[in-house]
Amino acid sequence: MTNSKPVKVGEFYELEVGSDLKDGTFYNDDLAPTQVKERTWNKLNIAALWVGMAICVPTYTLGGVLTAYFGLSVTEALITILLANVVLLLPLTLNAFPGTKYGIPFPVLLRSSFGIVGSNVPCLIRGIVACGWFGIQTMFGGLAIHLMLSALSDGWASLGGVGEVIGFFIFWAMNIAVVIKGSESIKWMETMAAPLLLVVGLGLLFWATGKVSLGEVLSVPANRPEDAGFMGYFFGGLTAMVGFWATLSLNIPDFSRYAKSQKDQVIGQIVGLPLTMFLFAALGVIMTAASPALVGETVSDPVSLIGKIDSPFWVVIAMVLIIIATISTNTAANVVSPTNDFQNIAPKYINNTRGVLLTGLIGVLLMGWELLKKAGLLESDVSVESMYSNWLLGYSSLLGPIAGIMIVDYFLIKGQDLDLVSLYSEKGAYPMVNYAGFIAFLVPVILTVIAITTGFMSWFYSYGWFTGAAAGAVIYYFAAKAMQPQAVAAAAQ
Repeated sequence: MTNSKPVKVGEFYELEVGSDLKDGTFYNDDLAPTQVKERTWNKLNIAALWVGMAICVPTYTLGGVLTAYFGLSVTEALITILLANVVLLLPLTLNAFPGTKYGIPFPVLLRSSFGIVGSNVPCLIRGIVACGWFGIQTMFGGLAIHLMLSALSDGWASLGGVGEVIGFFIFWAMNIAVVIKGSESIKWMETMAAPLLLVVGLGLLFWATGKVSLGEVLSVPANRPEDAGFMGYFFGGLTAMVGFWATLSLNIPDFSRYAKSQKDQVIGQIVGLPLTMFLFAALGVIMTAASPALVGETVSDPVSLIGKIDSPFWVVIAMVLIIIATISTNTAANVVSPTNDFQNIAPKYINNTRGVLLTGLIGVLLMGWELLKKAGLLESDVSVESMYSNWLLGYSSLLGPIAGIMIVDYFLIKGQDLDLVSLYSEKGAYPMVNYAGFIAFLVPVILTVIAITTGFMSWFYSYGWFTGAAAGAVIYYFAAKAMQPQAVAAAAQ
C-alpha cells in the first residue's frame, strides 16, 4: 500500500501504514498508533498503574517536604497533598483522551500543538526531567538492594558506599530490562506490585502501632511565623505537590494509548491516584514521627528506616518488596516517557531499545555526582533528598504551560479531531514548527525568569504550574486562532 489512511474502529482510530510514512522521516513502529487489539488495559490495570507509581520513596517523604520547606502543619500538608492530586486529575484525564482515541504517544500528540519538528523542544524538557527522576529513584532502589544484601552478608555490608553504587547499577539493569520488554511487561509489573505495596504500607503501620499517637502527629504546629498568612504557604505547597506529577499530566497518552476505553482511563485514574498519594504520604508522616521511638533517631525515608530493623529476615523481605515497588514506579513514570521523547528526535535511528538505553545513560550521568560521593571519590553537601525537594517548583513552571497548550489545542482548536496521517508526515496538515505553541510557551517562561531574577511578580513563580498552565492556555488559544488561516493556506500549497 502506497498511501497511509486512518481507519475508525468503534470509538478508536487505527492507522493503515503505507510506504509514504514507512519511508518518511517522522515514523517508526514504536511511535505508531496502537492497534485496537493492543488496547488491553482496563480500569483495574490503570488504577494499579497509579498505585504502583504513587507508592514510592519520594511520596513517603512529601509530608516532611511540605512541613519543612513550605511551612505547613502536618494536617495542612496532608490536605494539600490530597487536593493537589484531585486538581491533577483534570489535566491527566483530559490529556489522556487523544491517546485513547487515536492510540498515539505523547511526542506524536505534541506535533499538533508545537509542530512536527518543534515538538522536540517540549519533549526534551519532559524527557530530561524524567531522566533526573529516574536517577533519583534508581538511587533509592540501589540502596534497598545494598541493605538487603548487607542483611545477608557481613562482607557485603563492609562495602559501605561502594555497595550502594553496585546496588545502583544492579537496580538500573532491572529497570531497563522491564521497559525493553514492552507495555505488557509494564502492565504485569504494575498489577503485581500494587497489592505488594499495600502490604509494605500495612506492615510499617503495624510496626509503628503503639509507638506514636496519631493525634499528637496531626497536631504538630506549622513551621512558619505566627503572624504569617496561611494562603501564601498553602498555594506554594499546592504548586509543588502538583509539580510532583506534572510530568505524567503531559505524557499520560503514553499509557492511555493502551486503554480499552475512555471510561476505563478516567475511572482508573480517579480510583488509583488521589487516595493512594494521600494515604502513603500520611504513612510517611506517621512513620517519620514514630522513628525516634522505633530506631532511636528521626529517619525520613522508608528504605533507611527498614534497614535499621534488628532482624535480617524482615529486612530482606521488606527490601524485596521495596525493590519491586520502586521498579514499578521507575519504569512507568521515568523511563517510558523519555524513551518515546528521544525516539521523536530521530525515529529512523532511535527505536524503543535505543531510547531506553539513552534514558538509562543520561540518568547515570545526572546521578554521577552522587555515585562518586558514595564511592568516596567526591565530597559534596548536596543530597538526593534536597535535590528533588528544591526542583518541584522549578520544573512545574516549565511543564504547566505545556499542559495548558495541549488541552486547548486538542479540545478547542482541533475540536478533538486530529489528522492521524499528517502527524507522521512532513507534507501534511501540521507545520514543521507551530509558532503559536512556542509563543504560548515562551511568554510564561520569560515571566517566570523575570519573577525569579527581579522579585517582580514573585507569585508567578511561586504558583508556577497554575500561572504557567493558565497563561499558556489563554495565549495559545488566541495565537492559534490568529495564525490558523495562515496555517491552512500553507498546508494547501
